[in-house]
Amino acid sequence: MEDGNAEKGNLGVVNARNEGKVEEKTTSSARDVWNALVWHGGSVFDAWLNAVAAQVGSLILTLPYTFAQMGYWFGVGSQFLYGAFGCWTVYLLSLFHAEASQRTRATGTIHERHVLQYHEVISIVAGKKLGNLVLAFNMTALTFACVLQLIACSSHVYYMNSNWNKREWLYLFGTLAIPTVLLPSVHNFRIISLLGIATTSITSAYMTVAAVQHGQIGQVTHQGPQNLVDFFTGATNILFSFGSHGLCIELMEAMWKPRRYKFAYIFAVMYTYLLTVPNSVSVYWAYGDILLHRSNAFGVLPPSKMKNVCIISMILHQYVAFLLNANPLFLAWEKLVGVHLSNIFLLRALARVPVVLVIWFFALAIPFFGPINSIMGAFLISFSVYIIPSVAFMRAYSKKQLETAQDDIAKRGRLMYWTSAFVATWVFVFGFGFGGWASGTNFIRQIRSFGFFEKCYQCPPKR
Repeated sequence: MEDGNAEKGNLGVVNARNEGKVEEKTTSSARDVWNALVWHGGSVFDAWLNAVAAQVGSLILTLPYTFAQMGYWFGVGSQFLYGAFGCWTVYLLSLFHAEASQRTRATGTIHERHVLQYHEVISIVAGKKLGNLVLAFNMTALTFACVLQLIACSSHVYYMNSNWNKREWLYLFGTLAIPTVLLPSVHNFRIISLLGIATTSITSAYMTVAAVQHGQIGQVTHQGPQNLVDFFTGATNILFSFGSHGLCIELMEAMWKPRRYKFAYIFAVMYTYLLTVPNSVSVYWAYGDILLHRSNAFGVLPPSKMKNVCIISMILHQYVAFLLNANPLFLAWEKLVGVHLSNIFLLRALARVPVVLVIWFFALAIPFFGPINSIMGAFLISFSVYIIPSVAFMRAYSKKQLETAQDDIAKRGRLMYWTSAFVATWVFVFGFGFGGWASGTNFIRQIRSFGFFEKCYQCPPKR
């Protein structure tokens, strides 16, 4: 009997161990499924999701205003032109990233957990001076991209509920932006980026259908370009709308095969055309030149339940875009304060909070939804994502500093050199030069009309 009990006891221990192993295996399997489907995204598809989510957003609401400034043909043509320019400079940046990765990771000159950033890549490939210039331009551009997301949130929700003015809504949305410090990295953005794409797709479809169903307003006019200030302000707004690749190095770093990012970006731009062209044309067709006084399309579209759904959708998207644009800022700040390699994520999250507070302050100070896009396009985006990558390639090619991409350079080097020169010259003259003059003039006019810390920018008078 004792032997039998002992045997049963031993069997119980064995069964308990086996059950533990099964339970551990099940837990591990569930974790693997979660990571594969939701959390750990490094595929080309993930890169496409991130690129599209960063590429479009509140800009689909300002593009009808841009069409009122430029007219149909110039508006559509500029979208295709700057989309092509964006694809070209992303291709150059993918070459730079491959070169920088080869030099640093193969030689072990940086920590394996170190995330390369845009300015670091340019420093390695084209020299430290150009890298420092990128750091200044790109960090400023990303900061104001985040500022724009908060401004857009308050602008959107005001058209659904005007009991609070836009500044009061901005107090709320700034507070809600602080928890964004808790998302680890772009590698974990799959579900978030899917949400971002869904929200903009729904909103774009609504704008198109609502404008067509409403039809043209009485005595609608489509005068097209009325003066150079409006025309070049609109052009730089489109320049800005295709300038999201200031964060593409971080997106490449999150990929398993970073060299394929350029393909993801090309398809992202194609999808962007599907969202921006139909809604811009249809809303401008329906409302015409009245859009010159309403930079946010929600300001002219009639009230409806679907409009409210889209307002909520766009607010959700603003937080997706905020997360994407803030990530490089968080990384740069963590490196500056020396916590970027810490295993304690809470420490890194706390270090990020001042970044959000600075963004929130600027959003309260300059609540100009629409004109701020053009200022960013002319003075920041033009350099950080169009001119500098082109100049960096010309410099690296001249000094034969691109080693890992030598086969591509040998075949098409001279053509690539002159294409880069054309892109840099065009954007410098028309984006920074004429665009800077026009955007600056328009922005000063806005400040004179409304001033800093305006309570309710472009709000219709209450009856």
